[in-house]
Amino acid sequence: MDASKAQPARPLQRILGVGFGLAIGVGGTVGVGILRLPGTVAMSLGDSRLIIAFWILGGLYAMLGAVSVAELAALFPQAGGFRVYARQAFGDGAGFTIGWCDWLCLISSLAYGAIAASTFLGSLWPLAAAHAQLTAIGIVGILTLMHTFGIRMGSTLTNIISLTIGLMLTSLVIGCFFVTPVSAAAAAPLSGAAASLPWMSGSMLVAVVTALRSVLVTYDGWYSPIYMAEENTDPTRTLPRAIIGGAVLVTGLYVAVNFALLRVLPLSVLARSPLPAADAARAILPNGGVQFVTLISLATALSLINASLLMAPRILFGLARDGHLFAAATSVSRSGTPRPALVICFVATIALILTGTFEQITSLAAVLFLLCYISAYAAVIRLRKTQPHLRRPYRAFGYPVATGVALLGSTLFLVAAVSEDSRSAWIAAAFLVFLAIAYRWLRRLRRSQKPA
Repeated sequence: MDASKAQPARPLQRILGVGFGLAIGVGGTVGVGILRLPGTVAMSLGDSRLIIAFWILGGLYAMLGAVSVAELAALFPQAGGFRVYARQAFGDGAGFTIGWCDWLCLISSLAYGAIAASTFLGSLWPLAAAHAQLTAIGIVGILTLMHTFGIRMGSTLTNIISLTIGLMLTSLVIGCFFVTPVSAAAAAPLSGAAASLPWMSGSMLVAVVTALRSVLVTYDGWYSPIYMAEENTDPTRTLPRAIIGGAVLVTGLYVAVNFALLRVLPLSVLARSPLPAADAARAILPNGGVQFVTLISLATALSLINASLLMAPRILFGLARDGHLFAAATSVSRSGTPRPALVICFVATIALILTGTFEQITSLAAVLFLLCYISAYAAVIRLRKTQPHLRRPYRAFGYPVATGVALLGSTLFLVAAVSEDSRSAWIAAAFLVFLAIAYRWLRRLRRSQKPA
């Protein structure tokens, strides 16, 4: 560990614009969840109008978060994601803690995405299914290698994959409107779901919370452009547009998908389906519909891997620049890639895949990612109070109500996550204690290395 903050010999390249921001916002958000979780939401709510309302509500909640984080992104356009804002608002220790929490969440996403991609590829190519772990590692390895060629390659990959996903999902939606819709009788409310339970009863609240959590998990990722802020040509203008615009695009896409699913699938079928998009595709394309959705699923998994390979190394780059990691992690190639940080992410992902610990880490990440949300919304409020005279190129629309609602919602969902998975909560608490001890030790080490 260097005694002082490490200054990279070569800075990150400022070549990205709002188009890339929208692409990574969509690509980092749209995943397998929108293909799978509409069934879970339908089972919990049991009424088509409630289903659409909750997907709209989830989009509005994402936009409340987006307008708040957009203020921070324009105010502090630095590499590293949520850790930048926590550090500015609450100090170096908070930035250290949130940075490592955020990085662990992204690495778990990398491992999860790789396993998912190998599963989808295996359904199309049996040889891949026979060697699932090697296939997963190979997929991450190929994309990692491509990212070593530079930020232009990463930007191109992001644009291509996001456009492909958007076109494929749009094709699925349009196709649903060219088949005979289900009868109105099939849309009757389901028994045992929120729509048929007594108002404000315990059972109803459990069903509503389950549905809302599924919706919000599916929307996670709208903040993806913040990690590449230092590579944006005009971050104070384009980052708010990319963050908010991406949230709007994803909301429109998700609502359209659910309208389409409800049009071609009886509510009872939708609620029982583990992969509703496949059932809808089968109604459109009896011969080949399942394969089409498998290709969409594979594309979304590749998109998650690609986005995580862009974001996670920038966290390590920022941590190293702040003196919390060895100085070599600040090294940037001529083509604009922080290669040592990228290699660390690749090795960590392999370890999770080979040891099979990615499932446990993913459960841990389900708690930690909410801490990142909470830290960002709290940072907006604190900085407004402690540094009101800072020049803010973008000011959060609807503040303080919008930010307050986003903060309250994230806090409530953290409480729900802790109560539902106490084991992961205890592990998260232990991890936070470890980070606090590690930070104090590193700070003491830096002080001892300072020249007298």
